[in-house]
Amino acid sequence: MDSETSPSAISPQIMSLLRRTIGKLLPAIGFLFSAQLVMGANQVLDVTKAGVVGDGTTLNTANIQKVIDECAAAGGGIISFPAGRYLTGTIQIKSNVTLRIEEQATLLGSTNAADYRNLDPFIDGSGHPLGHALVVAVDAENVGIEGKGTVDGQSPKLKATENPYVTRPFLVRWVRCANVTVRDIHLINPGAWTLNFFQTKGAVIEGVTIRSRDLGMQNNDGINVDSSENLRVSNCDVISGDDALVIKSTSAAKPSRDIQAVNCKLSSRTNAIKLGTESIGGFSNITISNCTITNTKMAGIALYEVDGADLSNVTISDITMDGVVVPVSIRLGSRLKTFREGDQARPTPGKLSDVTIKNVTAKNIEMIGLLINGIPGHPIESLNLENIRLELPGGGIAEDAKIVLPEKEAAYPEFDMFGKTMPAYGMYLRHINGLKLKDVHLTSLRPDARPATVFMDVNNMTQADFTSESAKSP
Repeated sequence: MDSETSPSAISPQIMSLLRRTIGKLLPAIGFLFSAQLVMGANQVLDVTKAGVVGDGTTLNTANIQKVIDECAAAGGGIISFPAGRYLTGTIQIKSNVTLRIEEQATLLGSTNAADYRNLDPFIDGSGHPLGHALVVAVDAENVGIEGKGTVDGQSPKLKATENPYVTRPFLVRWVRCANVTVRDIHLINPGAWTLNFFQTKGAVIEGVTIRSRDLGMQNNDGINVDSSENLRVSNCDVISGDDALVIKSTSAAKPSRDIQAVNCKLSSRTNAIKLGTESIGGFSNITISNCTITNTKMAGIALYEVDGADLSNVTISDITMDGVVVPVSIRLGSRLKTFREGDQARPTPGKLSDVTIKNVTAKNIEMIGLLINGIPGHPIESLNLENIRLELPGGGIAEDAKIVLPEKEAAYPEFDMFGKTMPAYGMYLRHINGLKLKDVHLTSLRPDARPATVFMDVNNMTQADFTSESAKSP
């Protein structure tokens, strides 16, 4: 550079003027850039204008992905699917992009397993590899799927493919995302879990309808939250083949926490509300309230911490159940399993503490009301059961009262892990330190020779405030 034009040759007065001028321009430049992003985020793109065909037979994967990629590159926006049936394999949502499935529109999953990708492989609680998905977002923010249309995974047709357990796709997955919205959409016929959130921070799930029951395959969970935080679920209607509303933690360093669910209708071939079974990261600050549970073939409420972490500060309240096997099943165990590559198994059992379950009514129960078990040396701590009304089947005989349940410390936790015949007709509570029973009422509809309750290794129990009555023999 010539010395006459070098920075050192510019007078201090001119340099000061340049700095002031640039300083005044920068906010305007920033405003224009932000405005461009806002304009992009508000644009609505009709996929049919980009060659996507809604005839139900044309495979649109590449064209849909192109629209998403171009929309994201332009600053984001809403991608609209008008009335029609749009066949596709895996599509990946990018940052600042929302899919809007309009009323009478269906995003239709391919029945060819080769059309799906696995962008986040992992091992589920039963030891099977999973992760393929129809709609997926990875490391994205400000994303969502909305509209009164439908996402249909067509799983009854897909299950005939080779090795379907490994390749069958989740319906919608959010992996390490932030600021997610899922609203008003109908989600049906998933190949595996229906709506999954993994390591996601901040999500609103509102007005979602899920139908995944009786599809002839396993693990069709409804709303599945995994190692995520700051989620709110509200006004959802879930009828699922597997757990309806389930919170997991498959990442050792990331608990599921600060999660709220309200005003949901739940029905499941397994459990309606569940924390666990995958539980290596733990759970904290979970509140679930004002939900109705019907036609559920396992537990209405299941809390399972079995992989060495902590479950604490959980409140479940104002729950109505009609048709469950066990209204409340709680287990602190010692399975100590890992689910993600690189995670090390925890060496000792964790803790299950500070749990409140209150304002619960249940009828048409098949087995027992409350089945709650810690393990020797590792009791459940600070358990509060309040205002609970259970209408129990009864019918037990005196011989049943002699049954001694095994410990099964390392077993997979489930309502029937100790057998289906209990030594009590109302409550079986074992290995608990700090128990509060307030206004708990147990009613047996048929005569029952078993006691209403069995307490084993239960310490520091406040004065029990519960009543029980068994129907009299004719």
